[in-house]
Amino acid sequence: MMAIYDFKVKTNHGKEKSLADYKGKVLIIVNTASKCGFTPQYEELQQVYLKYKDKGFEILAFPSNQFAAQEPGNAAEIEQFCKVNYGVTFPIFEKGDVRGETAQPLFKYLTEQAAFKGFDEAHPNAAKLQNAINTNFPEFMKGDSVKWNFTKFLVDKKGNVVKRAEPTTTPKQMEADIEKLLG
Repeated sequence: MMAIYDFKVKTNHGKEKSLADYKGKVLIIVNTASKCGFTPQYEELQQVYLKYKDKGFEILAFPSNQFAAQEPGNAAEIEQFCKVNYGVTFPIFEKGDVRGETAQPLFKYLTEQAAFKGFDEAHPNAAKLQNAINTNFPEFMKGDSVKWNFTKFLVDKKGNVVKRAEPTTTPKQMEADIEKLLG
């Protein structure tokens, strides 16, 4: 059986990186996009990252263009956008697919470990997101695959996927869980 630390991914600069390098850290693994209604979450992700990075916490961002072509940029453009607009200093990995047959193996694993339980209906855009997906991409709602940009997977220090947060859950709403895992 695979574990999170068995995966190798490519950095935004095309270098292979083992997730074993993050052993002992609490992680948020998130699929991102530069032209999405949820893109401002980069700002909160950066704030949460700065708050906890010295306590054994890391954010790993994986850009994807699978959702209404909202990440059209190349690696350099994505990196520049994140730094200039949101001051992002956490690692950004190579753009790739996060759902379906072509999904990166890491995201296939994450969705097997943490099922889709619906969107946070308290979020002001939850109904809008649900309707947009149902209307334009109804196949996205089948199974436990990633439904949209900014789906976040929380991983504990031992590499267990402990929680899945949909785009309608903000990074700041995850802080209590992060603090609990950091101990």
